[in-house]
Amino acid sequence: MELFESLEQKISGKDIKIVFPEGNDVRILGAASRLAKDGLLKPIILGDKDEVNQVAKDADIDLGDIEIVDYQHQPQEEVDEMVSAIVARRKGKTDEAKARNWLKDPNYFGTTMVYMDKVDGMVSGAAHATGDTVRPALQIIKTKPGIKLLSGSFLLLRNDERYLFADSAINPELDAEGLAGVAVESARFAKTFDIDPKVALLSFSTKGSAKGDMVTKVQEATKLAQQMAPDIPIDGELQFDAAFVPSVAEKKAPGSKVAGHANVFIFPELQSGNISYKIAQRLGGFQALGPLLQGLNKPVNDLSRGTSEDDVYKVSIITAAETLN
Repeated sequence: MELFESLEQKISGKDIKIVFPEGNDVRILGAASRLAKDGLLKPIILGDKDEVNQVAKDADIDLGDIEIVDYQHQPQEEVDEMVSAIVARRKGKTDEAKARNWLKDPNYFGTTMVYMDKVDGMVSGAAHATGDTVRPALQIIKTKPGIKLLSGSFLLLRNDERYLFADSAINPELDAEGLAGVAVESARFAKTFDIDPKVALLSFSTKGSAKGDMVTKVQEATKLAQQMAPDIPIDGELQFDAAFVPSVAEKKAPGSKVAGHANVFIFPELQSGNISYKIAQRLGGFQALGPLLQGLNKPVNDLSRGTSEDDVYKVSIITAAETLN
């Protein structure tokens, strides 16, 4: 079954609520309209109602009975409740005045809605930098127990091919322990997309063919990841061709359960991960969805500012599917 057919079947009829903080963006409104009409989820739009409706009218988008929340003009008792939730969650790091100021920002308001279970997830980033989406999520929702780092992956799609690239969005540099954690969380996250994970930790070296601190880090990360998740096929250090091409794998990494068949690719640092997904997207003809945020207590996902309405539609379906995990 095609990936999004499968995900749509999983979420349909579940009344999953996803909040969209960027209510004045035509791409967001177009995707929200489609999602509501297709009965896949319940979009909640943040923004000034008159402005949102005008943007929709100008673009000939029917919002139907989609709920629009004017986050800047909420009843005082609801704002007080949200302020109290933030202050309690931050355990002395954020006072009431700062929390009130945060709630004037749509990303903080939407994130707090997710944290308080007023909605099930959030999609943002069409008009904001990644940090504007990630920062509130880290401060309020935080990472799952046992997971130290948030990481960002991209789902790469082309015809029947599906791959996950990480970390391609969040952490500029990771030590061996951090890299191992990203590898294990990426494997778990890949299952959301019906990917049976085979995880390759990438390097410019395969099985000791080159030396250096960068190689040693990936070797150490591989051992740690294998210890953390002995039930998941994980191998490294592998060059991309050894990880992906069976004939190369036979020569460079004979006996590996991953080499030649990898579908989850872990990059040694952000620079290579970010460059690689963009090359796959622009030269390889893959659709790249993300950055998808891995390791959070509740699902929040980011969008590229160059996103399309179709990307928003699909990332929203992914976010809704994450709520079922």
